[in-house]
Amino acid sequence: MASPQLTRAEIEPLLDVWLETEFTFHAVGPVARALSRLERDEQDFVLDWIRRVASTHITLAFHFAKRAPDLIRRLDPRAIEAWAVQLCDTYDRAGIYAALSIAEQVDGYARAGQTHTEGALFDDIAGVLGNFVRGLAGRKLKIEQGDGIYTDSEKIVLPAITTRLPSRDDNFKLTKATVALLWAQTRFGTLRADLAAACAGYPHPGRALQQFNALETLRLTACIARELPGLHREIQRLMGILGDTLPGEWQPLAERLRASDAQVEDSLALLERAYHLPDFPAWCFQGELRPDAVAAARAQRLDKEKARLRVKLAQLADEHAAAKAQDAAAPPAPPAIDATPREENGALDFDITLDGAPVAPPDDVKQLLTSVYLDFGDIPPDYLVPAGEGEYDPNLVFDRPEDPDAVWHGTYHEKGAELYPEWDHGRQHYRKNWCTMREKAVAPVYDGFVRDTLDRHAGLVRHLRRKFEALRDENRFEKRQAQGDEIDLDALVEALADARDGREMSDRLFVRLHRAERNIAVAFLVDMSGSTKGWINEAEREALILLCEALELLGDRYAIYGFSGTTRKRCELFRIKTFDDRYDDEVKARISGIRPQEYTRMGFALRHMTKLLNQVEAKTRVLVTLSDGRPDDYFDVYRGQYGVEDTRMALLEAARTGIHPFCITLDRDARDYLPHMYGAARYIILDDVRQLPVKVTDIYRRITT
Repeated sequence: MASPQLTRAEIEPLLDVWLETEFTFHAVGPVARALSRLERDEQDFVLDWIRRVASTHITLAFHFAKRAPDLIRRLDPRAIEAWAVQLCDTYDRAGIYAALSIAEQVDGYARAGQTHTEGALFDDIAGVLGNFVRGLAGRKLKIEQGDGIYTDSEKIVLPAITTRLPSRDDNFKLTKATVALLWAQTRFGTLRADLAAACAGYPHPGRALQQFNALETLRLTACIARELPGLHREIQRLMGILGDTLPGEWQPLAERLRASDAQVEDSLALLERAYHLPDFPAWCFQGELRPDAVAAARAQRLDKEKARLRVKLAQLADEHAAAKAQDAAAPPAPPAIDATPREENGALDFDITLDGAPVAPPDDVKQLLTSVYLDFGDIPPDYLVPAGEGEYDPNLVFDRPEDPDAVWHGTYHEKGAELYPEWDHGRQHYRKNWCTMREKAVAPVYDGFVRDTLDRHAGLVRHLRRKFEALRDENRFEKRQAQGDEIDLDALVEALADARDGREMSDRLFVRLHRAERNIAVAFLVDMSGSTKGWINEAEREALILLCEALELLGDRYAIYGFSGTTRKRCELFRIKTFDDRYDDEVKARISGIRPQEYTRMGFALRHMTKLLNQVEAKTRVLVTLSDGRPDDYFDVYRGQYGVEDTRMALLEAARTGIHPFCITLDRDARDYLPHMYGAARYIILDDVRQLPVKVTDIYRRITT
């Protein structure tokens, strides 16, 4: 039976609490009265979102609450949800005034979405469209949510929701068609043109740009018809639904631009005629052109790609010279390099020759050539000159990380940092690009800590080595095999019973000895928060030393990182041993150099380690966290349930990719939250810190066998 409607008297106290009216003086009476007129399911939906938005900002929630009772009658709940998330995202990105500006524009949002309710949400479709565009030829483009529909030649920007068509599936297909058209702008030369200069000579440059966009839409639609005929048929169907047609005045121009040899120069040549035609009604999958964004992305790209390509070609030339050095008759002159673009089944490829001899270019050289070709329509000769000694700027060739220690000095910036989302439990959505993370190396300390640890635990080290050696050589019997060394008596008895009952006997009657092959990658994430100061820090370092001594026997790939943080702007991951590092004196000195830092912000660290683990080829991937307490960051909301829920979500994300998370903790109160975060069987609590060095290796043996 449906629940009865909430009355104004029942709603108003809820709003008083969520919007803190005792202090904010928000007048919630009218809101409660409007909400009391809604159906109960509508009331529940709106109230739930008021509470969730209030967890981000109370004033923002109040403005949402004022508008939501009207919106719920005009829009589908999913569209309202997308609007609420957009408000919160804008607040995260640009602050309360920008978010309130979005709230003020709600009528325009409603008009766009009120006739069709099955919108395609960006968050739902971004992953699929990202894979789609990465599978197309040309430069690798990213998909981002933003304030328009355009590409800057590096990324494709889409709105929070697409709601033009009656069904969710068609709205997704419409967005896919938009992505294809924006991709085509980068692939077929639209963005090579100097758009600002091309339109500057007209009385109304903005209108000229609009008409040029129409010309290119005609040309690129024909390109899509040739490259992606199935998608083109869908586009035609969607255009039919929305009534998009080609005006008669534009027909002669369209015929020219449909030709297979039509280039962007043809659109530029037709712009004068198009400028004087009536406005072209924008087709449903058409975006906009933003010359400033394109120019900015291109300026950042050109010098860097030229330097990188020349360095790569110099490496190819060196290899070529080394091969020729074996031929005493070969002249020592540098080779002549040529790169000829060709298209094969719609994909760009290049034939490269050194002194007329063909070579197979590495993938990174192909990607650079492709990007350069898309910018110029050819490979400029000066790009094909190998870089000489000291002839390039290393800052252009190599990605140099910003000094992580300079983040709080001078002008604050996020350049060079990695951004990670964070799960907002109150909002029940991610805060996008929320955590600013930098990797730092632990400064090695060459003292006697490792030697003293090994001396102090000499007997234990020998014991662990014996146990791990046995683990390395462990074999197992595989039963019910078609071939094997011995008879599987259980299988034989069952087979005879089947035969007596008239059923067919199984031929899997043997036992085979199988030598266990370990294909395991393990990442250890060590808590370096300030609370580990003293005994815990020492016990952690001792445990890592003993663990490494044992792991070296197994041959498992392993990495060790530490983590700490102070607010979302300073999330730090400390590199102690990467998967590629050998366990040498420097790694031992880094373990010795582990020191307590700030607070226990965990979500970003787990997400980064998930990323690193998934880059390792292994059958089994394990992520072991070594911590002394609950997720915590003193200076913001991370303390309490928010931190626990974000950590839990990061662990779920890791588990979805096939990683096995496990936690070893020293927090005696951890039973309050660890089962919720890790699950009942994926953690262990050590009551005595002195047990840590012994237990860690034993636990590792158990969770990897």
